[in-house]
Amino acid sequence: MSEACTDTIAAIATAAGEGAIAIVRVSGPDSLGIADRIFKGKGSPPSSRPAYSFLHGTIRSAEGTADEVIVLIYRAPHSYTKEDAVEIQGHGGSSAARRILRAVLDEGARMAEPGEFTKRAFLNGRIDLLQAEAVLDLIRSKTDKAAEAALEQLGGALSRSFNTLYDSIMELAGDLEATLDFSEDELPGSVTQTVRMKLKSIESQFDQLLESWNEGHLLREGALVVIAGRPNVGKSTLLNALIGKDRAIVTSIPGTTRDTIEEQLVIDGYLVRLIDTAGLRDSSCEIESEGIRRAKHQLDHADVIIYMIDGSLPFDNNDIGLLIEYENKKTIIVINKSDVFGKKNITPFEPNRSLLMISAARQEGLDELKTAIVKTLGISDGIHHHAHISERHRRLLASARKDIVQASLFLESTLPEPALAASCLRGALETLGEITGRVYHDELLNNIFSRFCVGK
Repeated sequence: MSEACTDTIAAIATAAGEGAIAIVRVSGPDSLGIADRIFKGKGSPPSSRPAYSFLHGTIRSAEGTADEVIVLIYRAPHSYTKEDAVEIQGHGGSSAARRILRAVLDEGARMAEPGEFTKRAFLNGRIDLLQAEAVLDLIRSKTDKAAEAALEQLGGALSRSFNTLYDSIMELAGDLEATLDFSEDELPGSVTQTVRMKLKSIESQFDQLLESWNEGHLLREGALVVIAGRPNVGKSTLLNALIGKDRAIVTSIPGTTRDTIEEQLVIDGYLVRLIDTAGLRDSSCEIESEGIRRAKHQLDHADVIIYMIDGSLPFDNNDIGLLIEYENKKTIIVINKSDVFGKKNITPFEPNRSLLMISAARQEGLDELKTAIVKTLGISDGIHHHAHISERHRRLLASARKDIVQASLFLESTLPEPALAASCLRGALETLGEITGRVYHDELLNNIFSRFCVGK
């Protein structure tokens, strides 16, 4: 056990506010001893009870009875942290939970840090770092699909992909290092040739994992969908229609929206972060100009742009210029006010752009727009809920892939250099180890677990 896990920690594990129950979680070598000292109930004390016992009684503190509770007993290694652990279930509400926690802390436990229970599960070998991150993904998931993907990662789907990759590279590094005892004229060429072929296959595996980043991004953070267009084309009306409430102010005065407005929407099980923006035009107003600057910032980072055009007015060539500016972005062109559509010429638009006719005010064409959003994101066939890397994984994978490519170059030279190639493979292994937790340091763990809530 790590030295960091030799003390006993405690925290409230349930969310703040009113509820049916509140849970105080205690983990560490003295958790059962603390339970003995503060719990009062019939029969033998908690430390003499078998694992998975449920005990009914009260918690005593310096001020008297803290609460009537149910105490659950867990014995190492069969607990979330693989340590002796106790969960105390009291009445819901913040007051009772704080009283129980105070009684536990008074008996020698210390307050847990954010994510420390899951950190101990990792340090004690119950889960790897990928599974620990899946716990956070599961807690933060806002859709069923995101939760399903997190559960698959928690079950080890992503870990297996990385472990297979790690073992393959380890084997090749060993093969190359075995050739270092040979002189150059005795070096068996078949070894380097075989390693080169296998490295090409490994590069493909890297690419497949890297390609899954976009799917993972959509599941974890949601798709950023930005509504843009010139002033008074109906952008705020569309936002309100899609989310089903009057979130944005709508008037007939151009330039009403001065700042970005963000709302969340779930479409076909996928989270969409929908953003209304200021109308795009030249303006001498300092406030409106700042709103336009913020609108363009969102457009630069958008996963999908909904570009709106007023179908009741003559065609405006400025729309073409704005669309050309963002031609590399996935864009859905929406002709609004279809109920009063002026038969404008829409041929200037590129044929590969999605083009829809809607009436935001009458809420017509919204289902078709939602379908177009999902299709434009590239998830119309559904996301496979496994092996979706995060931004942290993507960054480390890209670094490790460079080492794999460099190793191949060393072996493809006129005079192969297996020692340098093996060194590159060892570098790739160390980088991959940071993804799964085979290799870790305090800064890495603090960066990951500090994002957890206290009590998890």
